[in-house]
Amino acid sequence: HSPPEQPGDKPLETGEVQRKEVCRWPCRCPPVPACTPGISLVKDGCGCCKVCAKQAGEPCNEADVCDPHKGLYCDYSEDEPRYETGLCAYLVAVGCELNGVYYANGQTFQPNRLYKCLCVSGTIGCTPAFTPRLAGSPCARVPGRKKPGQPICGLGQHKQLQSTNYRLMSAYRSLPLVLKKKCLIQATPWTPCSRTCGIGISSRVTNDNRKCEMKKEKRLCFIQPCLTNMLKKIKIPKGKTCQPTFQLPTAEKLVFSGCSTTQRYKLTFCGVCLDKRCCTPNKSKMITVQFECPNEGFFRWKMMWITSCVCQRICSAPGDIFSQLKLL
Repeated sequence: HSPPEQPGDKPLETGEVQRKEVCRWPCRCPPVPACTPGISLVKDGCGCCKVCAKQAGEPCNEADVCDPHKGLYCDYSEDEPRYETGLCAYLVAVGCELNGVYYANGQTFQPNRLYKCLCVSGTIGCTPAFTPRLAGSPCARVPGRKKPGQPICGLGQHKQLQSTNYRLMSAYRSLPLVLKKKCLIQATPWTPCSRTCGIGISSRVTNDNRKCEMKKEKRLCFIQPCLTNMLKKIKIPKGKTCQPTFQLPTAEKLVFSGCSTTQRYKLTFCGVCLDKRCCTPNKSKMITVQFECPNEGFFRWKMMWITSCVCQRICSAPGDIFSQLKLL
């Protein structure tokens, strides 16, 4: 009488390999874990318990699932023929582009000292980057006196702390709190205009729509015309270093994607400075402009209408989504 086969040891008579059972029912779950920021809390592959998802390069199996929110899957190719234990790997997918830099799918990067980001299938996700900082010890010496319970401190005693001295942009903060038909209206700030001169596009995410759903909204923006030697064409007042706004002498039609507006507009543009300051929109409103295309009909776009600009030393590149982050 031969001893019983252990699961996964030998092929069965049918030629198949028996895999070890990793799921047990009924479910018995430990306390829900606290996952490291950036790691998903998901239900295990058995459909039982909440677990921290496995990350790229970590071992995985039928129960220990890979992080689905990062485009990971369990690759069993190295465990042939059993296919019992695998490694988490990224699905083949498109990369991401941010501020003119291309990142591969699954690549982590830090475009700003306040954020660490990850590229997943064309989408960028970011988490705050905590900066280590030396902080003084809470204990202090008082010459000639000692309070009851006061600890005795060594000279120069310090403690390594994780600093939280950073400012986060609230996810949807730019609109005042407005309630429309049981929908709390929220929106991200408009991104900087995609072009420094000529007509560009800026966008935001908002739920200001009939279904109260978060959707991407786009608008046209026109910060400055593309003029050669702007300083010679804009008159800066005597004794001043900046001219915040200016207008062209006549109203003109706007041209976008080979189509022109049906009306002429005399826009207000942001000006220039003699020093290194840049002028950016300070106040604006939204209008709708209609374009007419040769032999193709009409289309409409929302557009930012600048009413005033401010000149400042904080200048950001077009498309810089981190331009409004500041350290305290």
